[in-house]
Amino acid sequence: MNILGLDALVFGVDDLQACSNCLRDYGLAPVDVSDRSARFEALDGTAVVIRYANDPQLPPAIGPAPSIRETVYGVACAADLDAIEAELLRDRPVTRDAHGAVHSVDDMGFAIAFQVTVRRAYQAPDDLTNAAGHAPQRPLNQLGISPDMPAAPRTLSHVVYFVPDAVKAEAFYAQRLGFKTTDRFERVGPFMRPAGSDDHHCLFMIQTPAHMKGCEHFTFHLGSGTEVLLAGRRFEQAGWTSFWGPGRHLMGSNWFWYFNSPLGCHIEYDADMDKHDDAWEARQAPMSADNSQLFLFNAREKWAPGGPPPKAE
Repeated sequence: MNILGLDALVFGVDDLQACSNCLRDYGLAPVDVSDRSARFEALDGTAVVIRYANDPQLPPAIGPAPSIRETVYGVACAADLDAIEAELLRDRPVTRDAHGAVHSVDDMGFAIAFQVTVRRAYQAPDDLTNAAGHAPQRPLNQLGISPDMPAAPRTLSHVVYFVPDAVKAEAFYAQRLGFKTTDRFERVGPFMRPAGSDDHHCLFMIQTPAHMKGCEHFTFHLGSGTEVLLAGRRFEQAGWTSFWGPGRHLMGSNWFWYFNSPLGCHIEYDADMDKHDDAWEARQAPMSADNSQLFLFNAREKWAPGGPPPKAE
């Protein structure tokens, strides 16, 4: 099944304005905004959709608002939708909406949907690095960074679920939808990519007690580690609280910076994720601080040599 990755995440929320402010400050573009719902898009058209939690258009909630209500995957063509529909109809209800998208649930009760992808081509700056010993990538007199450089979310990267049975959840995505496990934290859960994507993962699942079931975080890809630092700093200056980072993960190698949000989960920036094909053999490692990130920074206020030292945190 040629599932390409995430097209959208749909949330049921209790404070539409706060969530709209968060997603706008995060860098997503508001599209189709009303007093009941809003869609916020990355450069390629992938998106976060927010609706009031009591909106009858939403699938049933798996927990109190705010919470994720549906995960929408993009596929290459209509034939892929037919194949997914036929597969899921073997043992669960499946519906089609007026636009032809397929809607169902996974084995953990998360609402999932599939549509011909909305992803589109876009223009964004290249990440050009000058490394000693190699020909420069950046032309002479072209600056590597400036205070007003763009750092916009480019595409929806991944979502992380809290699940009560990570083994059963992994089996569903592997056996029914053709996902591949790239790495795994032992006794915690798998990182998985759909067959149509070479990103290290678009789905990570964490084993937790049943009452915690829900979304832990989601993230969009930025263009570089520099953009993660820049976007995160701007987000922080807009008043949003850092939760974890900035740093760089080991599993996936991606840069990260997580923030608290009013959507009922954390929201992350990431960049420079590993790419894999079917020749890759999944690694296993215990969940630990050392295995979760190679390094982790603590942000401080700006200062200059010769001035007073920065305040200790």
